[in-house]
Amino acid sequence: GRPAPACVLGIDLGTTSVKAALLVGAERGQAVVAESCSRETQAHTSSLEAGPQGMEQNVWRIIRALNECLAALPQQQLQRVSQIGISGQMHGIVFWKKDKGCKWTECGTGPTFEPEEVSHLITWQDGRCSPTFLSSLPLPQSHISLATGFGCATVYWYLKKSPDFLKSYDAAGTVHDYVVAMLCDLKKPLMSVQNAASWGYFNSRNKGWNTDILKKSGFPVHLLPEVGDPGSIAGRTVCAWHGIPKGTKVGIALGDFQCSVYSCLTERTDAVLNISTSAQLTISMPPGFQPPETPNPSSAVTYFPYFNGDYLAVAASLNGGNVLATFVDMVARWTEELGLQVQESAIYTKIIKAALAQNDSKLSVHPTIFGERHIPEQLASVTNIAVSDLSLGHVTRALCRGIVENLCSMLPVQRLMETGVRRILGSGSALARNEVLRQEVERIFPFPVVYGKDVDAAVGAAMVMFHRK
Repeated sequence: GRPAPACVLGIDLGTTSVKAALLVGAERGQAVVAESCSRETQAHTSSLEAGPQGMEQNVWRIIRALNECLAALPQQQLQRVSQIGISGQMHGIVFWKKDKGCKWTECGTGPTFEPEEVSHLITWQDGRCSPTFLSSLPLPQSHISLATGFGCATVYWYLKKSPDFLKSYDAAGTVHDYVVAMLCDLKKPLMSVQNAASWGYFNSRNKGWNTDILKKSGFPVHLLPEVGDPGSIAGRTVCAWHGIPKGTKVGIALGDFQCSVYSCLTERTDAVLNISTSAQLTISMPPGFQPPETPNPSSAVTYFPYFNGDYLAVAASLNGGNVLATFVDMVARWTEELGLQVQESAIYTKIIKAALAQNDSKLSVHPTIFGERHIPEQLASVTNIAVSDLSLGHVTRALCRGIVENLCSMLPVQRLMETGVRRILGSGSALARNEVLRQEVERIFPFPVVYGKDVDAAVGAAMVMFHRK
């Protein structure tokens, strides 16, 4: 007859889908996922101003997917939600009118909100700011290099190319900042240090925007949100929301990358290796670490603000499972040109099987067909080609090794050892499906590797709130 435990709701507004997860307390202060739900947003839309370089999403569709997710979760558990944690895609920006950001309406599961005077979301993948355009902007006082798709760079673009657009709005944030502002009816948007750092022109050391630099160049600084610490409370819900009680605490919106790491990283001595479409290798920096004052554009490692003043060192490679997918596609096309038909899924199974039969390959594949952010001009190459190593098994084995070696060159083993890493947590769809890739991870890294850690930003966002002191 004990009262049912309180629930924490975690939400992640991703690039292609929205996910919601309900966490409940279990033994020894642990939390377990009681329910989860995910819906594709299908929000991509064309950009009128930026043309093919633009990458925009329709916020109305993102919120519709969010509403569908919540409507699919059990009502009786939503009524027990005591806190909400929200994460989402970093770097991007959405603009809205403070007093007309949304309208609250009734739906089957109680009150909910719909976007009203809100722009499209210009996402992290947006390419409208060319290298020439970026080099014309003032130099930020930040440890992160400015890039296209960063919120502040996008504001500069509108300032130069379409200033009237900015006059229609008086608030801005990431899409997850927008959701927090609507739920809590914030008069001024509030943003976490994690999201602020991802926008550019933000100094993580003093936790402040580069206001002087921005003002001098005519930047509309009134659009910049206030900034708070990740894990703090942004406000409380102003309405019941899909059955979640009015007055429920809502955390400040968090970065999806940080929440993904938080969902699986338990020890400072763990490194997280994720190979999905792209690949990341992440370690926690020691307490008290501060990033350099100015960015090093040629460095393969970026420092992301994490929690409690800590930082993550991240080697984010643009080349992961997408390289193998391209290789499979190439084999499929060659076969087709030879007048044969083989399904890509069958090719994938067969090349993995062939590579498992070849324990070694002298062939050396540098697999960076998509370039890397720190050396965009360096593409892929194959060297050390010998007659003995031309089988499909040899080539696949060398390709899998190349993907892992490339990541390792960005954040070397020596550096991991110096930071005190003792084991690696392996995650991601490419690693889960490919035994050759796992073998190469174990061959290259001199640490025990634990697989099957599910990296989940929605769960991470809920865990942050669950563990909040």
